[in-house]
Amino acid sequence: MRIISIANQKGGCGKTTTAVNLAASLASNQRKVLLIDFDPQAHATVGLSVQPKVTVYDVLSKLSTQKTTLEEAIISIDKNFDLVPSGIILSTLEQELANEISRESRLKETLATLTRDYDYILIDCPPNLGILTVNAICASGEIIIPVEPSRFAVEGLSRLVDILNLIKERLSHDVRYKVLVTMFDSRLKYAFKILAMLRDKFRGSMYSNIIHVNVKLKEAQSFGSSVLGFDKYSRGAKDYYSLSKEIISQEKAAQEKAAAEPSMKTKMEGLVKKHLPVFKEIAFKIGAPEAKNVYLAADFNNWRRDETTVMTNNRGTWIKRVTLKPGQYHYRFVVDDKWLTDPANPSLERNPFGEFNSLVKV
Repeated sequence: MRIISIANQKGGCGKTTTAVNLAASLASNQRKVLLIDFDPQAHATVGLSVQPKVTVYDVLSKLSTQKTTLEEAIISIDKNFDLVPSGIILSTLEQELANEISRESRLKETLATLTRDYDYILIDCPPNLGILTVNAICASGEIIIPVEPSRFAVEGLSRLVDILNLIKERLSHDVRYKVLVTMFDSRLKYAFKILAMLRDKFRGSMYSNIIHVNVKLKEAQSFGSSVLGFDKYSRGAKDYYSLSKEIISQEKAAQEKAAAEPSMKTKMEGLVKKHLPVFKEIAFKIGAPEAKNVYLAADFNNWRRDETTVMTNNRGTWIKRVTLKPGQYHYRFVVDDKWLTDPANPSLERNPFGEFNSLVKV
């Protein structure tokens, strides 16, 4: 399965047009495709005349009143072509994820739960470089960067490539990118000049196919259809069909890379075990059958009381499992706002407030 994000921080470059029509073209080539509309503007959803009851926000958000699974959010558009729709409320997910650990991996973790078999998952990103776009990039193995032939678009492209390199450095996620020239007007000499500039600067990282200006692409959006479903003989339909053939021709190389990944993963695991301390899972427990909520507050979690430190009630015994590296730690239980030491642990140490903390040694 190839996961491809279609991203560019600049709007109006044909990003959503590419996402919808490439998905339809791949599907027409007997590839099973899932398109995820990850843009709060929901242009892909609207452009396919979908009025969803639930969206990708309800899949990813912990605050959604319509919490659902990825499988349940999928809508069939055509043969081999499915969609996970979006909505304006998705814009609030960035704030929700802002203070979460591993916020960049929320979409990747969700895609790992997918049980349906797809050949391709395409992700239509928002026109910015916020948390949503970073999530999409971290979930992908490839990026398509649509670029219109203009000076400003070329300068913006360089900045996006810098961001991809930063993600590789900071998050250890190497993603391959390819530039796709869109909205190419063959009547303009300037367009050919920019095209030559792009091919010189991004040699080896560009698709050989380009997408020409074609009114049928916009008309298809108005009719709530892909251009293949609207006019399969149009220039726009032929361009995207040719692009899908070029992408399909890369499948063998992608499969070989995927086959090599397990051995690389094994090497990385060996390095991690060699250079990092051995972590151990510790189960903290307290009996409190009448309690409404119990938290594990400790120095290893900054004495927080939130959803990350709440304990699970198992028939009156509250449990929290935590993975810790070797060392000595202080902790207390917060039972309905009352701070208590661990009654099953005799190891105590006085704290600065004149009370006692329980001690655990790993």
